[in-house]
Amino acid sequence: MGELDGGPVSTEALEALALTGYGHFTTMRVQDGAVRGLSLHLARLVRDCRAVFGTALDSEAVRERLRGALAGRTGALVARVTVFDPALGLAHPADGARPRILVTTREAPPLPPQPQRVTPVTYVRQCAGVKHTGLFESLYLRRRAQLDGWDDALFVSPGGEISEGATWNTGFWDGERLLWPAAEQLPGVTRELLAATELPQAERPLTLDQLPGLQAAFATNAAVGVRPLAAVGEVAFPADHPVLARLTAAYDRIAPEALR
Repeated sequence: MGELDGGPVSTEALEALALTGYGHFTTMRVQDGAVRGLSLHLARLVRDCRAVFGTALDSEAVRERLRGALAGRTGALVARVTVFDPALGLAHPADGARPRILVTTREAPPLPPQPQRVTPVTYVRQCAGVKHTGLFESLYLRRRAQLDGWDDALFVSPGGEISEGATWNTGFWDGERLLWPAAEQLPGVTRELLAATELPQAERPLTLDQLPGLQAAFATNAAVGVRPLAAVGEVAFPADHPVLARLTAAYDRIAPEALR
């Protein structure tokens, strides 16, 4: 299910997106027409459109497209807004772009999310500051992790510094405060929302050899909020650590913003 600029999506438009893969997006959990961090999602789209296409994006048009695609629908859904230009080809991506807005939806995953076991892999995301549609490496590494018996992959730089997961940010609890990895990574909306809560926290470089001295680990993304990490490689963490309930409660207290 999807709408392109408020109307039906043509096969040709989807073919262009599939064959070039050039665009950017944001994904949000919509509950009865409201989204936590909606203004941050819209700001991301505007910022990334300037970076990817060199042009402005009307955030109010994005709101309108979302309202249209979600009209009459209730409950929890995951909406993805993808910005791309179906006319932009492989040979001349520097041509003037006219980005269009594709809204797709899917059923939201159940809450609370199940804990996950993740394995560290050496990888640095290309254009890490942009939420672009180039997901091959991330999904390839997730697939390899799952084939090896893990739930997902945690990215680590060649120097051993922790950054993020395949489609999520990560954080840790040292007994006194939340620790956010300082390595270059995709700036997640859920992480940004949690960074503004009352919980004591800091951002600093974190390496794998520091993990045994930490008490809890978690992942964050817009679809599920806060997800416990039960293991990072050979280091186990309690999936029921009290700080995870505190963190989830703090996230739940953030008022969703209405799409209207």
